[in-house]
Amino acid sequence: MIIGLLKEPSGENRVALLPENVKTLIALNVELIVESQAGTAAFTTDFEFEKAGAKIGQRRDVLSADLVLGINPPTDPELEDLKAGQVLMSAFQPLSNKDLVEQLMALEVTSFSMDNVPRTTRAQSMDVLSSMATVAGYKAVLLAASNSPRFFPMFMTAAGSIIPSKVLVLGAGVAGLQAIATARRLGAVVEAFDVRTAAEEEVKSLGAKFVKVEGATDDKSAGGYAVEQSEEYKAKQQALIQEHAAKANIIICTAQIPGRKAPVLITQETVGNMAEGSVIVDLAASTGGNCELTENDRVVQKHGVTIIGNSNLASTMPLDASKMYGKNMVNFLKLLIDAEGKLNLNWEDDILANTCVTHAGEVMSSRVKNILFQTETA
Repeated sequence: MIIGLLKEPSGENRVALLPENVKTLIALNVELIVESQAGTAAFTTDFEFEKAGAKIGQRRDVLSADLVLGINPPTDPELEDLKAGQVLMSAFQPLSNKDLVEQLMALEVTSFSMDNVPRTTRAQSMDVLSSMATVAGYKAVLLAASNSPRFFPMFMTAAGSIIPSKVLVLGAGVAGLQAIATARRLGAVVEAFDVRTAAEEEVKSLGAKFVKVEGATDDKSAGGYAVEQSEEYKAKQQALIQEHAAKANIIICTAQIPGRKAPVLITQETVGNMAEGSVIVDLAASTGGNCELTENDRVVQKHGVTIIGNSNLASTMPLDASKMYGKNMVNFLKLLIDAEGKLNLNWEDDILANTCVTHAGEVMSSRVKNILFQTETA
């Protein structure tokens, strides 16, 4: 089997595999062809890929491989050139990209979306969402610190005492927990909010205070993701969050619901009540943002508050982010490759079945089917 590694589009600095991953895959009896300069933005040269055993080729060569992989999917015209039965692996957010899912169905391409890996114990080593969220949560705090006019820690100096910054983290998933840990290491006083009751213990274990709103809906079948809440709960949530947000110097927004617009947790009025010089970093910017004033991929100032809308902070740390993504990818590929280096689509494997979005013109993932096509099947 020939595996092709794509170069990512402009603005994306990561690469889906590093040379160390290439060595592992070649040991599984497959061939790899890497698009020229695929790793340049991640500080990895073509020579390093060749040294690891890969061939360097042009984009058209990569797109003709048996299995094509990347972080972002190919462009629409490139997809049209894929042949039925080819395998595509990337992270294309199928729950919010119905047109792409339908296109892949029509082309009869077998597609795996790495951001659709089930969140189970066995699949942890393949979970790119968690890996990239770790990077984003860490970088969000550093970004906030570099844009803040205040110190994070408390200082006792001859020039007087400096009080610590107050940080509020909205959403205590992987990104939120990493943000809490990083802010605490920098010496800030940290509070965190999450609708999932299971998050309270994790937040407290990191030394932060948990902002609890009673009456949340906690759906165990959601696989660890947050779910839509009742209007009554949203009203209580809004009031309590606004109270804590107005007192915060830094807010890190990470709350998202798969397949839906991000919940608005910080209103324009709240931003107006925050101290000038405060900073909001909104990791949910690409799905609308947790802050009402967030603009995706932009840094804006409103009411003296700096609002940073960036849902792809992992791209700003491309070397380690690529290292983590590549390891996740290799662990997943091991499920697809048999002892002879051939493709093995074992649909009895729950990880493969749930990560696969389309195969032979059909939607395979029950999660994608239930969320994306539930109206049509109702």
